[in-house]
Amino acid sequence: MSNPALGLPVGRSLIYLIVAGVAWGTAGAAASLIFAASDMGPLALSFWRCAGGLVLLLAVLPLRPRRAAGAPQPRGRRLLRILGTGLGLTVFQSAYFAAVEVTGLAVGTVVTLGAGPVFIAAGARLTMGERLGRGGFVAVAGALAGLVVLVLGGDGATVRPAGVALALLSAAGYAAITLLTRWLGRDGGAADPLATSAWAFGVGALGLLPMAAVEGFVPHTGQAVQVVTLLVYVAAVPTALAYALYFAGAAVVRAATVSVIMLLEPVSAAVIAVTVLRERLTAATAAGTLLLLTAVAGLAYAEARGAARARRRALVTG
Repeated sequence: MSNPALGLPVGRSLIYLIVAGVAWGTAGAAASLIFAASDMGPLALSFWRCAGGLVLLLAVLPLRPRRAAGAPQPRGRRLLRILGTGLGLTVFQSAYFAAVEVTGLAVGTVVTLGAGPVFIAAGARLTMGERLGRGGFVAVAGALAGLVVLVLGGDGATVRPAGVALALLSAAGYAAITLLTRWLGRDGGAADPLATSAWAFGVGALGLLPMAAVEGFVPHTGQAVQVVTLLVYVAAVPTALAYALYFAGAAVVRAATVSVIMLLEPVSAAVIAVTVLRERLTAATAAGTLLLLTAVAGLAYAEARGAARARRRALVTG
């Protein structure tokens, strides 16, 4: 139960995914501070996130060990990975921001992140024959319930059909990225996660370029140092670092498990909102966070236990 191309065991892959999910959650707080300090729009921020992540990874790629590149892959498979991941990333980010604009943050977030695990579980079952099992279904249901409580437990929101449709489109983009990464990661099909992330950011930046141009690339602000610092952070930690860890871990771990672990993003965002932005901790926030963490821990334990059983069977049969 290791990645044949990268040699990653399941346990380390789970850690990579957990770190990526927590890092993604910090992007929302950074974005909130950027929006408060400038007139930058969400699509322009997403463009700079992709462009900055691309620049950072291009600087790191020549420094990585030669063995990290993995075995050469067929040209068609590399092209599928690059275009599929990049386009999925573009749809995921741009449709999500559009959904939030149309129907609000609460509904846009709960539909996108709530529909994602459902799309992924169904897609993994249809395309790769992955089974969740009874415990997996219970964990996914618990995670979705926790997400609903976490996001909708506070303020009310207006549900608009167009916004819901955009959120479902965003969830489909995220599901496509996860399923493609897992499918290409089977049977030694994984690639260097740094190179995968760099190519994805390049395609994503090109896809977001026209929409960001309409919003305006350069924000007007009286706190230029703060805005630039936050932009660098967003490009470095929740983008370049987090996506490299995500692609490495998602190639090894079951797609449905990946989707639930990534729900750590709203959990970390809620913790930051309370501890850093001084937002009020509600009972819904605490209950939703507890449900999500329990579901993530349950799936991670099941994944690690399954990997251990597979290793024991391999030793016996070998």
